[in-house]
Amino acid sequence: MFSSVNYNHLRYFWTVARVGSVSAASRILNLTQPTVSSQLRQFERTIGAPLFDGEGRERQLTEAGHLMFRFAEEVFSLEREVHDAFSGLPTGRLRALRIGVTDSIPKLLVHRFLLPALQPSEAPQLVVREGSTETLLALLDDHALDLVLLDAPATGRMTGRAHVLGASDVALFGSAELARTYRRGFPASLQDAPLLMPAQGTVLHHALSAWLAVEGLHPRIVAEVDDSALIKELGRTGLGLLALPTAIAAEAKARYSLREVGVVEGARVMYYAVALGRKIENQSSQLIDAMMQQQLSL
Repeated sequence: MFSSVNYNHLRYFWTVARVGSVSAASRILNLTQPTVSSQLRQFERTIGAPLFDGEGRERQLTEAGHLMFRFAEEVFSLEREVHDAFSGLPTGRLRALRIGVTDSIPKLLVHRFLLPALQPSEAPQLVVREGSTETLLALLDDHALDLVLLDAPATGRMTGRAHVLGASDVALFGSAELARTYRRGFPASLQDAPLLMPAQGTVLHHALSAWLAVEGLHPRIVAEVDDSALIKELGRTGLGLLALPTAIAAEAKARYSLREVGVVEGARVMYYAVALGRKIENQSSQLIDAMMQQQLSL
């Protein structure tokens, strides 16, 4: 177990982790590549664990590297605040409000949920991280996030207070041409229809798969897409139908020209906000409370 961390070593590691390569980091640090590489190896010996996998442009953080990077982010964020406070800038600046969003929540809904934290003129800086439910809850437990937005209950990890933001029915949407074609005779019309599936493991994937099985329908799966923005873009171009919460029907029509085809009966998506009960800056706490108290209007 190491006894202390060399501050310069931590900065070298943090810079390499942010930019992804020793060569790019060496230019930022105004050091030679061999110097940075040597200091990284020494830092890893001090830590007692490898922080990167791979070499050159293929460097990826190990599990220990991800943990150290979170600590480094906190350290250098505080360093910037100290620098600003003693450089004649306004003191008492709020720490950034850090929010995690599970990657399966549509971006159009995320914007709506974040509005209370974006509107105040003197609100703290907002930092939004996207990832899987497991990753975000782990970051929340590590105090690397203040709030996490989910589309499924945080079963087994409820270390903080949770609030239901709202619920939405689910419907299939498509381009104007596809909507006209498959709206007739829905849902039987979906047999062999082109379908863009959400990623496996997501609430929408489970709900849609279960409904199709109950209805005995077998559409043609064109693609399975992780990214919620990309799947709507593919739907906009007419490549297939896609499932979306009806709560964003108006935005999906205005932004992506998507039209509703029919409701997925029995499918419903719930949205949750989870926050730890620790003490944070008063204004950030008020913003979190405002976000958790709002309800999704359907």
